[in-house]
Amino acid sequence: MITGGVITVSDKGSRGEREDISGREIIRMLDDIDIRITDYEIIPDEKKIIKDRLIEYTDKKNLDLVVTTGGTGVSQRDVTPDATLEVIEKELPGMGEAMRRESMNKTPYAMISRAVAGIRRESLIINLPGSPRGVRENLAVLLPALNHTIEKLKGDTSDCGG
Repeated sequence: MITGGVITVSDKGSRGEREDISGREIIRMLDDIDIRITDYEIIPDEKKIIKDRLIEYTDKKNLDLVVTTGGTGVSQRDVTPDATLEVIEKELPGMGEAMRRESMNKTPYAMISRAVAGIRRESLIINLPGSPRGVRENLAVLLPALNHTIEKLKGDTSDCGG
């Protein structure tokens, strides 16, 4: 069983001023591919808090997958990718590239997404945009590779090729 956590990064959401539709959408999509979400929370756009939660979810709770939503743009408060880059050990640029490529088919604003994906210990961390539509589009393009990636992180030594 693959375990996961979802972290919504939103100042308004953390204060109860905005409903978290994006986080719930991630949970629904991951449940559809049998990833069990054991942890979910909404936190403010604060780099230290984001880093602390990513480390907690990966190092202490040993979750296989941690997905964030929000804070991937270019505003001053958008620091999720910065926090992620500070805690991951290996970046997976192909995932970020795939998300931006898919989104560029729908909006030119995709080119300013700074979302990243990477590995910490044996956990996969993925940043998604904060909108429900952005979550659906970006996560959908990654779903076919998630189980395989996590199996590799857990030590699967079988060949990747077909």
